Amino acid sequence: MRVKCVLCDKIETINDESLIAKRLRNRPIHTYMCNECRERITDKTHARISSGNFRFYRPKSEVEEW
Repeated sequence: MRVKCVLCDKIETINDESLIAKRLRNRPIHTYMCNECRERITDKTHARISSGNFRFYRPKSEVEEW
């Protein structure tokens, strides 16, 4: 299966029976990102977390007491 990275527009070939290919076929909302872009984003995210300027925006859970 031929796929295109959403960030760098590089075209790669992945195995048709792989889990990633199945997700892309069955759920069109999923996008493909090449390994180089994924590693670059991971490295930059870890650097931002270690700098202390990174916030996790998690939903606040409201506890309802009856």
